Amino acid sequence: MFTGIAEEVGRIDYIQPGKLKVRADRVLENMQIGDSINVNGACLTVTRFDDYSFSIDIMPETAKRSNLGQLKVGDGVNLERALTFGGRLGGHLVQGHIDGMGRVASMRWEDNTLMVEFEAPPQVMRYMVEKGFIAVDGLSLTVITREAVSFSVSIVEYTRRNTTIGERRVGDPVNLEADIIAKYVEVLTKPETSGITEDFLREHGFLVG
Repeated sequence: MFTGIAEEVGRIDYIQPGKLKVRADRVLENMQIGDSINVNGACLTVTRFDDYSFSIDIMPETAKRSNLGQLKVGDGVNLERALTFGGRLGGHLVQGHIDGMGRVASMRWEDNTLMVEFEAPPQVMRYMVEKGFIAVDGLSLTVITREAVSFSVSIVEYTRRNTTIGERRVGDPVNLEADIIAKYVEVLTKPETSGITEDFLREHGFLVG
């Protein structure tokens, strides 16, 4: 579990099929093999590390559902270690399970704030509400406006300077994770249905035709 508050921006040092090596600094403190780490919003497992970098394995499904499969050597990635009990929860609860990829639709300045609009797929937009939470490349952000196929967020200067959001350009892909609370609310508010359905009875021979 994570908070969506990036601790630093790492840099891709080496790529091979199914593996990434990331140069980092702060997140290496007290790192252990097997630790969970949030890389651009994806919860991954540390397989090796040294004084300057750590390595992670990328499953084919993760590469397909996220922008991790599109990274190049030198690209920046947002990094966050797993939440510890007793720590401050500065953002919101982030699982590191990406729901889909979005795209930067527009970027504009309003006074000293960067307003960024993201296009998102239906499986993410269904959970989107104004003033609600969304994780973009692992960053906990607040939804400012919501449209049918897009949403906007406001990026303060500190976040722009200390995460990869400042490196994004229109058209860039981003990893999206909806607020888990919204997912639970959806399930809990659905009308309860019996586990025994007409299809179930027919499949098990109780109905014919």
